[in-house]
Amino acid sequence: MAVTTITSAGNLLACRDHRKHGRTRLVIMMPPTNREKQMALENHVTFGLDEIVDFVVIGSGSAGGIIAKELATNGFSVILLEQGALRTAEDFTHDKHDALSVFLNEELNGGGNKYSQQTFRTDHTQTAKAPQMTPAFYSQTVGGSSVHMTANFWRFREIDFKERSLLGPISDTNFSDWPISYEELEPYYSRVDWEIGVSGAPGPDDSFRSRPFPMPPFPIKSSGVLMEKAAAQLGWSVQPEPHAVLTKPHNGRPPCINCGYCMWFGCETNAKSSTLAAMIPAAVQSENCELRPECAVYKIGTNARGRVEEVAYIDSTGAEKAQKAKAVIVSANGAETPRLLLNSANSQFPDGLANSSGFVGRNLMFNSHSIVRTLFDRQLNDYKGVQVSRIIHQFYESDLKRGFYGGGGIDARPFMAAVPFLFAMAGARPNGPQWGTEFKANLENDFTRSMFLFGSGTSLPQDRNNITIDPTHKDQFGRPSLRITYRDHDDDIKLANFMQDRTMEIAQAAGAQHAWREPITYQTRGPHLLGTCRMGDNPATSVIDKYHRAHDIPNLFLCDGSSLVTSGRGQPTMTIMALAFRAAEHIMTAAKNNNI
Repeated sequence: MAVTTITSAGNLLACRDHRKHGRTRLVIMMPPTNREKQMALENHVTFGLDEIVDFVVIGSGSAGGIIAKELATNGFSVILLEQGALRTAEDFTHDKHDALSVFLNEELNGGGNKYSQQTFRTDHTQTAKAPQMTPAFYSQTVGGSSVHMTANFWRFREIDFKERSLLGPISDTNFSDWPISYEELEPYYSRVDWEIGVSGAPGPDDSFRSRPFPMPPFPIKSSGVLMEKAAAQLGWSVQPEPHAVLTKPHNGRPPCINCGYCMWFGCETNAKSSTLAAMIPAAVQSENCELRPECAVYKIGTNARGRVEEVAYIDSTGAEKAQKAKAVIVSANGAETPRLLLNSANSQFPDGLANSSGFVGRNLMFNSHSIVRTLFDRQLNDYKGVQVSRIIHQFYESDLKRGFYGGGGIDARPFMAAVPFLFAMAGARPNGPQWGTEFKANLENDFTRSMFLFGSGTSLPQDRNNITIDPTHKDQFGRPSLRITYRDHDDDIKLANFMQDRTMEIAQAAGAQHAWREPITYQTRGPHLLGTCRMGDNPATSVIDKYHRAHDIPNLFLCDGSSLVTSGRGQPTMTIMALAFRAAEHIMTAAKNNNI
C-alpha cells in the first residue's frame, strides 16, 4: 500500500493517499481536540499511600518522564511525583498579547522558584544571598524543563566520554572520563531520535549513528543562509541543526507550525518533543502509572537495613504525605536532586543519602556561552519560525595549542523571538540611545534586520562549584533551601572569549553592517544543571554506578543532569534522555532478576 503524506500548518494534520485494491481513497486526519489532549494525561489508576508500589519516580522532566513511561509500559507499578502543575497544550499560547504573561510565569521559565528560594555566592567564604532571579532555573511543570526548552538536540561525541584520558588532568578540576562510551550510549540516542522525535540530517563531523533521523530537518532560515555563506568563506563546516521538534507527523503527533514559540514556551500543538507530549501520556495510559502533580518531595526515608522505603511530600493542599515503594528513582534535576539527598540526611546517612564519597552536590557545571548581536542592511525576519536552522561545529574538540581546555558550537538564533518587543529590546544598539525618538526609530528599523550569534561550550567540574544546603534560608514549606556556589574556571572564560572571536568572524564574513560583543562575565545562573551526582566506577569519587544505582543504597537510583561526568559542548538534554532510556532498561532487568 503506497502512502503519500501532506502536512499543513492549519487544522489539517495529514492527508494520506491509500491505494488499496487499485483504488485511491483520501483519509483526513484531524489533530487531537483539547479534550483528547487532556484525556491522554488523566490517570487510569490510583494507588493508596499504604500500597508498596514498585517504583516512585521523583521528577517528570527529560529523564523522569522517560523512565516512568518505560517502567509502566513494561508492567511495573509507578507513581510519578512532580512538584509543578499539570499543563496541557491548550494552556500554552502564541497570542502575542498573552505571550509576555506566559513568559513571565516563573513556574514555566524558571525566572523565580516558589519551591526553592535559592541562594548564591561565588566563593565558600561568602554568605550566600537570595537574588531576584534564581541561579538554577528550570520549569516547574509536568514534563519539567523539556516543556520550555529551545529543543536544539546535539548528541555528545566519542571525545566527550574519554577526554580526560586523551588530554590529561586539568588543574583545580575533577575532570574525569565517563564509565561508559559513546558506542554504549548510541543505541539509546537512536531511541531518543525515534521515540521522542528528532528532526535533522547528519553533519560532516558527526559521530556514527545506527539509524537515520526519523524526519528531515527544518527548512533553512535567512540566518542559516548567512551562516552557510560565512562558513564557506572561512572554510568551516556547517550542518542543519537537529531539533526535538517534528517536521512531519510522528507517533501520533503533528508537525511544527513554525509559530516561533519554542524557547521558554510550551508547545500548543505538541510538536515539540517534551516528555509531556512524547512520553508521559503513554505512561498514564498504561494503567500502571499514577501521575501526581503539585507534590513537592522533601525527604526520602530509609529503613533499618539502609534501604529507601518511602518518599515524603507535600501535596497541593499543603498536606504532608508519604508513599511506600520498593525502589526510588530521583530525576529532579541537577540542583533539586542533590538538595533532596542532602535534606534526607538521618542517623544512618548523616551527610545525606548516597553521599559517602562527599560528591553529592559537587562539580556543578552550567555550560559556557557567548553572544554577538548583529545588524544587517537587509530584512532577515529571524524572529519567525523555529529558533535555529544551521550549526557550526568546527571548534567542537579541544585543542591545547589554544592554551586552554574546551570546545563547542556556534549557531544563530533569535533571542526571545516569541515576544516581539523583547526580541527588539534585546537587539537594541548598545552604543545608541536607550530611550526617546532615535531609540524608537532604531527599534523599528532594526527589528527585522537583527541576528544573534551564540557560542556554546564546555564547563569544567570543580569542587568549589556545588550545591549545598543553606543554613538559614527555607522555602514556603519550611524545607532548607539549596545554596549554589559557582565561579567559572579560567579555561571556561577563555573558551567563551575564543568562541566569541569566532562568532565575530562569522558576522564579518556574513556581511553584517554592525556587530556588538555581549560582555563575557562570570556566570551567576544557568538552565543546564550538570554533574552534581556524577556516575563512575569508583564509589570514592562518584555517587552512582554506570547504571545509575547509588553506590551506597541498592534500591535508590539517580538519573538526570546530575549524572553527567562532563558537560558536553552546550546542549545536554538529548544525552540526559539517552541516559534515561539506558537506565530504565537496566533497572527493569535488575528488578526482574530480584536484584534491587
